[in-house]
Amino acid sequence: MITTRNWILVAILLLLGAVPAAAAYFEQPFYLDLLRRVMIFAIAAVSLNLILGYGGMVSFGHAAYLGIGGYAVGILAHHGIHSGWLQWGLAIGASALVALAIGAISVRTSGIYFIMITLAFTQMLYYLGISIEEYGGDDGMRVPVRSQFSGLVDLNDGTQFYFLVLGILAASLFLVHRLVNSRFGMVLQAIRSNEARTRAIGFSPYPYRLAAFVISGAMCGLAGALLVNHTAYLTPEFMNWTRSGELMFMVILGGIATSAGPLLGAAVLLLLEDVLQGWSLLPREAVRDHWQLYLGIFLVLVVLFARRGLAGLLPGKNE
Repeated sequence: MITTRNWILVAILLLLGAVPAAAAYFEQPFYLDLLRRVMIFAIAAVSLNLILGYGGMVSFGHAAYLGIGGYAVGILAHHGIHSGWLQWGLAIGASALVALAIGAISVRTSGIYFIMITLAFTQMLYYLGISIEEYGGDDGMRVPVRSQFSGLVDLNDGTQFYFLVLGILAASLFLVHRLVNSRFGMVLQAIRSNEARTRAIGFSPYPYRLAAFVISGAMCGLAGALLVNHTAYLTPEFMNWTRSGELMFMVILGGIATSAGPLLGAAVLLLLEDVLQGWSLLPREAVRDHWQLYLGIFLVLVVLFARRGLAGLLPGKNE
């Protein structure tokens, strides 16, 4: 059954599909790049929402998979391998394997222990990225050639790249929607609500939580592959703990355990950040030089007055 909020989400995706034509008409290609970045981070936020919103796993290390996906593309490109099929396949596969290794340990815990374990693993990978001088170390490195797909799609064409990201975002939203409304998703949400009762009725939480953790990591790895192609630059900052915090802010701001929440959160957070930093009509001394302060105030107000996030303000029943 398609709810009112899902129809609104479809409408938002259709509006995003009209952006390239509008950008070309008004000769503003900047907005194509800006919204492509928003959609890439929305994919990462959708993946985090699967485990945070529906699984109740507060991962403070989700940016690790963003970095792994980026490094998979960057390292292969550094060695002259530019096939997007290989690069993106490695990004997804490596992220899934690392998520399996981290999840095998972390999902046995909960609460503060889960947070600290995921944070610790991410910082280990972050410092590993800094230490590898061949791939730029702390300074990072350029990725001069974007992923190539044998003429199927040209990522050097801004419009084609934009529609590819939009398609992957729509597929990610659909995948998570189907997962959380399947038997697997129902058990995952039951574990979040009452783990002891779920065990009592015959379901072992561990394999369900681990499977969700791996799927989430693989999706975020794909977002990392998209991000490094977008920026054409690879840096360990992709997987710093602050990036994990930003992804968590996006999910909470948009609305935990909602389909539209990650997209709304990513859009509002990144667009508001861009406006506060660069809008020439704002007084520089009062706003633009202290934009983090005003962004923080906005986030606090949303938490206080929109307890279910921005998606909770949309018409229709909660999902």
